[in-house]
Amino acid sequence: MTPLVLDTAAIKRATTPELVLATVRTALIAHAHGRTTVPPPIHLQFPDTDGDCHIKAGWVTDTPDFTVKIATGFYRNPAAGLPTNHGLVCVVSARTGQIRAILDDQGLLTAWRTAAAGALATHAMAQADAATLAVFGTGEQARLQIEWLARLRPIDTVLVHGRSQDKTRSLCEEFNDRGYHVQPASADEAAAASMIITTTPATTAILHAGHVRAGAHVTGIGTDMPHKNELPPALFARAALIATDDHQQCLDHGDFGHAVRAGSTSDTSDTPVGLLLERPIERPDGAITVADLTGVGALDAALASAVLRELAP
Repeated sequence: MTPLVLDTAAIKRATTPELVLATVRTALIAHAHGRTTVPPPIHLQFPDTDGDCHIKAGWVTDTPDFTVKIATGFYRNPAAGLPTNHGLVCVVSARTGQIRAILDDQGLLTAWRTAAAGALATHAMAQADAATLAVFGTGEQARLQIEWLARLRPIDTVLVHGRSQDKTRSLCEEFNDRGYHVQPASADEAAAASMIITTTPATTAILHAGHVRAGAHVTGIGTDMPHKNELPPALFARAALIATDDHQQCLDHGDFGHAVRAGSTSDTSDTPVGLLLERPIERPDGAITVADLTGVGALDAALASAVLRELAP
C-alpha cells in the first residue's frame, strides 16, 4: 500500500466546522466511556528557540485506523514571518499496521480539534444565557475559539486580553470588521466575563481567581506541558464543577494537576468533559465551573480518519 500524502489545501477543502465539531464531540464521549486507547504523550522542549513539540497517538475502539501526530509550537516564529504552529498526522491501519496516509496539515487539524473541544466544553458548561466571552491570548487559537463558540451560541460581546497591545488591537479590528462586538480588556476586566477561554503558552497564572465572578465558566486550553500554567490553583478551589478531557494527562501536566499539587482540590474532583457533552448540566446560577483541556490523541485519530474518509472514501 502506497500511503496517500494529503496537503493542507486538500484538507481544508474536505473539512467543515460541522464535521470537526461532530467528530470531536463523539470522540470526547467515547473517551469518557473508556472506548479509546491513548498512551502518554511525548513532550520535547527547545528553550533556545522558545519551541516545543508534542507527539500524541490515539485509537478509538473498533475503528479501522489509529494515528500518530506531531505538533509543534515555536513562539518566536511570527517575528520571522513564520507561523507559530506546524505538524502532521500519520494515519495507520489498526488491522494491518500499514500507513494509510500522511496528512501534511501544518498543524491545522490540531488547531481545529482544539478549537472544537474548547467551544464544546464552554458551551456545555457555561450558563445558558451567558453571552460575554473573554479570550486571553491573541494568536490563532484565540481567533478560532471566538469563531467556533459563536457557532454554538449567541455572543454579544468579546473581550480580548493580550500581552501585545498591537496584536490585541489587530484581533479586535478583524472581528469588528466581520460584525462582531470585540474590544480590548485588562486582565481583571476579562476575568469578570461570564465565559472565559485562555489560549496562551503561559508558564504562570494569567488571571486572578478572585476576579472570576460567581456563575462564570472558565476553559483553559493552553496548559499542555508540565512547565505551562494558565489558571491559578485557587480558581479550582472555587469551582463547583471541574471537567478534564483526560484525567491522567490533566493531573500530570494540566492546570488541574497544578491545583491538586497545591492542595486546592483533590485528584478525584474532576468529571470527564465527554460526560458533560452527553448529558445537560444542572448548575446553580452562582456556580463557577472550570474545564482543563490538554488535548487527547483519540480526538486526533477520530478527526484524521473523518477527513480521510472525505478525501478517500
